Amino acid sequence: MSKQKKIATLKEQEGIKTPSNFNRTAISKGKYQRKKTVDINVLSTKIKEGNIAALAQGITLLESTNVAHQQQAQELISKCLNDQNSSIRIGITGVPGVGKSTFIESLGTSVTALGKKVAVLAVDPTSTITKGSILGDKTRMESLVKNENAFIRPSPSGSTLGGVARKTRESIVLCEAAGYNVILIETVGVGQSEVAVHDMVDFFLLLKLAGAGDELQGIKRGIMEMADAVVINKADGANEHAAKLAKAEFARALHMYPPKANGWTPPTFTCSAIHNKGITELWDMIVSFTIEMKTSGHFIKNRQQQNAHWLTQTIEDQLKQKFYNNATIIAALDTYKNKVLQSECSPFQAAEILLKIHQEELK
Repeated sequence: MSKQKKIATLKEQEGIKTPSNFNRTAISKGKYQRKKTVDINVLSTKIKEGNIAALAQGITLLESTNVAHQQQAQELISKCLNDQNSSIRIGITGVPGVGKSTFIESLGTSVTALGKKVAVLAVDPTSTITKGSILGDKTRMESLVKNENAFIRPSPSGSTLGGVARKTRESIVLCEAAGYNVILIETVGVGQSEVAVHDMVDFFLLLKLAGAGDELQGIKRGIMEMADAVVINKADGANEHAAKLAKAEFARALHMYPPKANGWTPPTFTCSAIHNKGITELWDMIVSFTIEMKTSGHFIKNRQQQNAHWLTQTIEDQLKQKFYNNATIIAALDTYKNKVLQSECSPFQAAEILLKIHQEELK
C-alpha cells in the first residue's frame, strides 16, 4: 500500500449530516435534555400500571447512592408498599456453574405459560478490585428476556453479605406493585453466607450438582439447614444416574437436621433445566408449600418476622452510611489508619476514638 493510501485510510470521514428539521431552538431550551428530577407520583403510577421502563427506572433510583435519590426512593417505596399483590418470593442459590441462570429461565418460562408474571432479580458478583460487574444475566436468559410476562433485572452485588444487592429487598416491593406475582431472586452463589436472601424470600431453593464433590461441603456450610428444597440440576445424559444417587444422599442428609418450625420437610428433586425435565413437578411442589404455609399461618408470620429483621438491618445500614459520610470522620479516619499502620494505636483504640468523635458530632 502506498504512502498516500495509508494517509487516506487514517483521514477522518464525514459523519451523518444533521437533519434539516432538527430543532436547535428546542435543544437550547432544554426540551431534549435529560430530566434531573423525577416525579415520584408519575413514576409510582406508571409502575402500578405495569410499565417496564418505569419499573427499571424505579429500581435504578433505589440503587443510587445519591442522597437526593435515596430520599426519592423512600418516597417511591412508601407509595408502592400498599399495592403489593399476592406473590411468592423464591430465592435460588448454588455454587457457580450449577446452572442457576438456565434453571431460572426454564422455571420462569414454565410459570409464565401458566399465566403468571415473573420478575427475576439476578445478582452479579462485583469485583473487589475494579468494583465492576458484568451484569450478563440477560444474555444467559435469551428466551425469557423476550417474554412479555417476564422482567429481568441484573444488579451488582456490591459488598453486601451473601452476594445480595443492597436494594434487592426494596426492588421486590416495586416488582410486586407492578403486578409480578412470582419473584425469583438469584444469588451470586459464592459458597458463603446466604442468610441475606433467606431473610427476604418465602421459599429458599438450593441447586446442587451430582459428582461435584460438594455433598459433604454443602452440609458443612449450613446452607442446607435453610433450604426448603434441594434440586440436583443437570440430571441428563450420562449424568442422570449420578444425579439420582446424589438425590438419595441429600435426602438422607436432610433427615439429620431438626424439623423446621413451620413443619415443612424439605424434599429433594432432580431436574434438567436445559431439557426442561422436572421443572413442572418442582413448581407444583412450590405451590403446595405456599398453600400449606398460608393455611397454617406461617406464611404471614414469616413475612412479618422478615419485615422486623429489615427494620433493624436498615437502621444498621443508615448508621454505617452516616458514619462514613461524615466530613469530620472522613478526615480523622485517614489519620487513625496511619496510626494503626505505624503501630502507634491499636485498631480497637482507633475505632473507639472515631466513634466518640462521631457521637460528639451528633450532639
